[in-house]
Amino acid sequence: MTTSNKTIKKSDKIIYWVSTSILALFILPGIFFLNSPMAKEGTGHLGLPNWFAMEAGIGSFIGGLILIIPMWKRLKEWAYVALGIVYLSALIAHLSVDGVQPGSFAPLITFGILLVSYIYYHKITD
Repeated sequence: MTTSNKTIKKSDKIIYWVSTSILALFILPGIFFLNSPMAKEGTGHLGLPNWFAMEAGIGSFIGGLILIIPMWKRLKEWAYVALGIVYLSALIAHLSVDGVQPGSFAPLITFGILLVSYIYYHKITD
């Protein structure tokens, strides 16, 4: 029987929970605006069908919940992957439709926060 000598730093937990909370505050309220005119206009602008926007919105909400619930380690890994794909796909969609503009890179900010949350999740759990 081996025991881990790894100590979890308090700062690592703080960074994890701050980054994960920021993601949750960004992701979770989105479920209430799936059918809003602004959401429909935005996804329509990108050429996405309404069913896909609904699917991505509901999936993001579920992924956001999984990130903040402190269990389901393997499921949490899949949530990080799925949300990463969503944000990188959003970047590609914006660059494809709008070209290189400052607003096109907004999904990278969210992806960066997701990456910080993921890295610090592993620092406090492994």
